[in-house]
Amino acid sequence: MTQKLVVIGAGMASGRALEYLTETAPGAFDITLFNGEPRGNYNRLMLSPVLSGEKTYEEIVTHDDAWYADRGIATRFGEPVTGIDRDRGVVLSAGGETPYDRLIVATGSAPFIIPVPGKDLPGVITFRDLDDTNAMIAASDGGGRAVVIGGGLLGLEAAAGLAILGMEVTVIHLMGHLMERQLDPAAGYLLQKDLERRGIRVHCKGATKAILGEDRVEAVALEDGTVYPADIVVMAVGIRPETRLAKEAGIAVNRGIVVDDRMVTSDPAILALGECVEHNGQLFGLVAPLYDQAKVVAATLLDDEAAFRPVQTATKLKVTGVNLFSAGDFADKEGRDDIVFRDPGRGIYKRLVLEGPRIVGAVMYGDTADGTWFFNMIKDGADVTDLRETLIFGPSAGGAKADPLAAIAAMPDSAEICGCNGVCKGTIVETIKGGAQTLDAVRAGCKASASCGTCTGLVEQLLALTLGDDFARPVAQPMCKCTDHTHEDVRRMIRSMELKSIPAVMQELGWKTSGGCHSCRPALNFYLLAEWPLEYHDDRQSRFVNERNHANIQKDGTYSVVPRMWGGVTTPDELRAIADAADKYEVPMVKVTGGQRIDLLGVKKEDLPAIWADLNAAGLVSGHAYSKGLRTVKTCVGTEFCRFGTQDSTGLGIRLEKVLWGAWTPHKVKLGVSGCPRNCAEATCKDVGIVCVDSGYQIGVGGAAGMEVKETEPLAQVATEQEAIDITVAFVQLFRETGRYLDRPHKWMSRVGLDWIRERVMDPGTRQDLVARFEISQSVYRKDPWAEHARAEERDKWAAMADLTRMEAAE
Repeated sequence: MTQKLVVIGAGMASGRALEYLTETAPGAFDITLFNGEPRGNYNRLMLSPVLSGEKTYEEIVTHDDAWYADRGIATRFGEPVTGIDRDRGVVLSAGGETPYDRLIVATGSAPFIIPVPGKDLPGVITFRDLDDTNAMIAASDGGGRAVVIGGGLLGLEAAAGLAILGMEVTVIHLMGHLMERQLDPAAGYLLQKDLERRGIRVHCKGATKAILGEDRVEAVALEDGTVYPADIVVMAVGIRPETRLAKEAGIAVNRGIVVDDRMVTSDPAILALGECVEHNGQLFGLVAPLYDQAKVVAATLLDDEAAFRPVQTATKLKVTGVNLFSAGDFADKEGRDDIVFRDPGRGIYKRLVLEGPRIVGAVMYGDTADGTWFFNMIKDGADVTDLRETLIFGPSAGGAKADPLAAIAAMPDSAEICGCNGVCKGTIVETIKGGAQTLDAVRAGCKASASCGTCTGLVEQLLALTLGDDFARPVAQPMCKCTDHTHEDVRRMIRSMELKSIPAVMQELGWKTSGGCHSCRPALNFYLLAEWPLEYHDDRQSRFVNERNHANIQKDGTYSVVPRMWGGVTTPDELRAIADAADKYEVPMVKVTGGQRIDLLGVKKEDLPAIWADLNAAGLVSGHAYSKGLRTVKTCVGTEFCRFGTQDSTGLGIRLEKVLWGAWTPHKVKLGVSGCPRNCAEATCKDVGIVCVDSGYQIGVGGAAGMEVKETEPLAQVATEQEAIDITVAFVQLFRETGRYLDRPHKWMSRVGLDWIRERVMDPGTRQDLVARFEISQSVYRKDPWAEHARAEERDKWAAMADLTRMEAAE
């Protein structure tokens, strides 16, 4: 029976949730959508262009009437909900009672009205919706005077729009500079000067005392005695979560409606999202986290695993044609340094706040082109020691566009270029003059850029500066014949351009071959899956044949079946189930693998669904022996039985495998955990190997024992098992996020450098972020492929085919 879903509020957050819900499971719910406004979802971020006349309302509509009708959504616009009866499962409105099985509260926020005399006079307007915008447009007819109370983003957008409409505008702001939440005082000052050049008066440190007038607004009086005449007053001093309905219904409310990680309120039948919610004590006003909430709401309603994990966001704004950018924490604190660039002639200001070797905050005014680069450095906790001399100029490290080598040329020979290996500019130049004419030759000659790689750009600039026209910048190999882009370019553009499907990537990046090829489609499928785990749906047809069939094809066309044995440990019941399956399906070979598992070889394709149904029933899940993902965690018996064991290697191996299983990676990943330096589990030639010692755990990475034989390189030594698990998970997630498809970890390590990896996984904050992102992905993809409900129909079909085949054979 179809469940009844009622949604209160047709804003941007609930609109995105309905998109996910109806695209993922059309017809799963009978949906009724209420909205207090007499219209559906539109882009509130675009109200400023509507106010200024640059756009019309029709141009900012996100979901029109046809969109709702096509999805069978019953709309009740202009009909505010007046109450929620949780006991009877109904919402109350002017149209009567509407029953629900599940309810979404997306009531947004309400503008804060300063409690001063005159606040209720006609002509006092807020700036939250289309009706407010239309009221301002109507009031501006014929010019007049407007006072905007509030110098944040919303207030300045209102001021700019009213000025364009011909009004004389004054902005009153309580704080010492405009947009104090996004800008530091210097950037706020530049913004104020720019606004004043555009004819907008700005009064900072202005406390409103009263709004004056008889029948309507006439003026605004400040505490300092200043009086500004006004025909309209726009209140834009902030917002508060709209929680009235939830509070009256007895739902838990603090500052906002309290929700858990799955966006569920204190009533398990009721979810909430948007500006009205509070999650772990935090409120949300930017659109990016609201859209993340929408994904989680849709997943929760469909009983899929998902969790809301707020991530750090940057603010990139455009007010009256001026570019603004801010990210991180730029407050003045002890132990911090500033790097500041000012160009008054061009109206450009940039400030980076450093704490030790890392950027913790960035503020940019006028030129924000490098904002994303700085933001990524803040998120990654990147060490910028090597780049400090030219850091403020961005990734070009040149500053002046006319001569991008000017900054590097001006550096003294003693300036350190490669911090990892302590190589200065003079040493690199001497190496180049000595015959090193390529980046690899410089790395071999003096080790500059041979470790983390963050100084590669500077080394290449020194090559270009020293060799002139003789320097041939290396040409990176494209990912396949369908494109000129490298793997790394494609990954960056998927992220920066928010491309979320294979067709979108091919369209936006100019793929040469329609539909791609056998090389690029699997790579794109993985990159999209790794970047957007909550939004992208795995494209089965873009996987290799083994991954499509969830089993390894053999040379005779049969398949191998490898159940997972956690840490190489099994039970008599599991062995009986494997033996029964081998008998029932006439498996010609049963073999113990090198990864401490049992392989059933020679299984017919048509028998795969049935044999896995039997194995699943016995509690066995796929060993993913066919996947680009975690294969095995090999262990020895450790302290439980071995007289030499120093730690519980078996238990650690099992815990690691249960955390990591099902995770797709650029290539297969194998682990080993040895209980002592005797290394019986061969941990020192695995992608990740842990050797237990008396004092804790030695973690090595980048080993191999296939066509290339490599010993692991030491990553870390830690005292606790949890640290070993977290570092391993962070390493795997970093590999997932930055590895090139079909490269094993040791090849990836040779490209990015072990120091670069160690810096990230050993930093507690960065490691925690990596683990959190891994867990989000696992909430979607940690599933046994044969046990998924979505494959039930396919299994039934294959089982019927298998029965038919057996009957034909019997005849």
